[in-house]
Amino acid sequence: MIYKVLYQSDKVRNPKRETTQTLYLEADSAAIARALVEKNTPYNIELVQELSGNFLDYEKKSADFKLTEF
Repeated sequence: MIYKVLYQSDKVRNPKRETTQTLYLEADSAAIARALVEKNTPYNIELVQELSGNFLDYEKKSADFKLTEF
């Protein structure tokens, strides 16, 4: 499955919608996706969302869509 992870790049500062960033990764479950990001980055994770069907097709059309590998 492909997951969209919304995060803040800093755990110290309060989260702000304007500074939310996104990465995409492939994992077997949302829990594994969260664990991969937590293990390999200093990011403050806000949301891990599974992408499939039309949602995945829409995200693939974005210029920012690139699968992250850890």
